[in-house]
Amino acid sequence: MKKARVHLITGGQRSGKSEYAEQVTLEKNPRAVYLATSKIWDNEYQNRVDVHIARRGKEWTTIEEEKDIAKLELDGKTVLLDCITLWLTNVFDAFEFDQAKTLDFARKQWDQFLKKEINVIVVGNEIGLGLIPMEKGTRSFVDIHGLINQYIAKTADEVTLMVSGIPMKVK
Repeated sequence: MKKARVHLITGGQRSGKSEYAEQVTLEKNPRAVYLATSKIWDNEYQNRVDVHIARRGKEWTTIEEEKDIAKLELDGKTVLLDCITLWLTNVFDAFEFDQAKTLDFARKQWDQFLKKEINVIVVGNEIGLGLIPMEKGTRSFVDIHGLINQYIAKTADEVTLMVSGIPMKVK
């Protein structure tokens, strides 16, 4: 049974999702939790993470969890989960790119996560708006992400699509 209140913020890369999500989160609770799901892949990616960290102030409590989001004790908190795309990347990798196992794990994790009494703002990418990837593994990931985005959006109380830094209310 869902207890969480969910606001999904989605859009393309560099659409302003994270900054908008940070703003929305702090408006709900100035002492929020930032749930970071990313691995550090290389130096360029470390720089991206550093930009996010520098933008956040002391009001944030940061928790890093790459895969098992359901295990976290977050009841009573306002949580910014940034981001579903990187979380799914980690899960897909952990299950050696098995689509069925990834979807099963991700859905179960999300369902368990929603049993917490939390206010959660979720950032995720809309990655299926462009060309169909030529590589099978990439096509599989785009499919998984689209399905999980739909799954999360159905559970969401609010959905916002970011377009060129402008939030557009979807739900």
